[in-house]
Amino acid sequence: MTAAPGAEVLWAPAAAPGIEHLRLHSPPGGGSRAESLVVAVDEEAGPAGRPFRVRYTVVCDARWRVRTLDVTVDGPVRGAAGLHLTGDGAGRWTAAGVSRPDLDGCLDVDLTVSPFTNTLPVRRLGLAPGQAAEIRVAYVELPRLRLSVAPQRYTCLAAGPLGSRYRFESLDADFTADLTLDAAGLVVEYPGLFRRVGAWPD
Repeated sequence: MTAAPGAEVLWAPAAAPGIEHLRLHSPPGGGSRAESLVVAVDEEAGPAGRPFRVRYTVVCDARWRVRTLDVTVDGPVRGAAGLHLTGDGAGRWTAAGVSRPDLDGCLDVDLTVSPFTNTLPVRRLGLAPGQAAEIRVAYVELPRLRLSVAPQRYTCLAAGPLGSRYRFESLDADFTADLTLDAAGLVVEYPGLFRRVGAWPD
């Protein structure tokens, strides 16, 4: 895979109204920075759901370890305003400056509204075909900003100059999906959840 690429990507949910517009670039000091706007529907907010917006920024170091996550929510849930996580790159975290030992061991974050956060362990782990790794992630359920730890497994099924395929497994739920990614590790197809509808190089 290439180093931290510059790109703009649009994703849409597979089974509900919505869109995500993500900008990914490499800051002057190295690493990567992703800035995104998500518009989605909260299916827990009544039979018809309610729309909400999420803005998030993920900053990673040169080894694709998440160092900061900022999330703000504008939606139907009162009091769910924002989240700021800071990681040391070795699995220790603070939330708004307060230590979160419950997140110890997590190097990645996973946002329920975005396929981009699958890119983080894919790039960080750099698995070869046939290799697998079990990880713990800081799991953020949106729009309610519920934060927990989720065990997951990534298995590299195939890799080549044009992209790769990974099997994603949630180890505390009955969920498995085979993801198609481009050469930069960005999701092209996430069966049942997301599909890419546009991409532009920097």
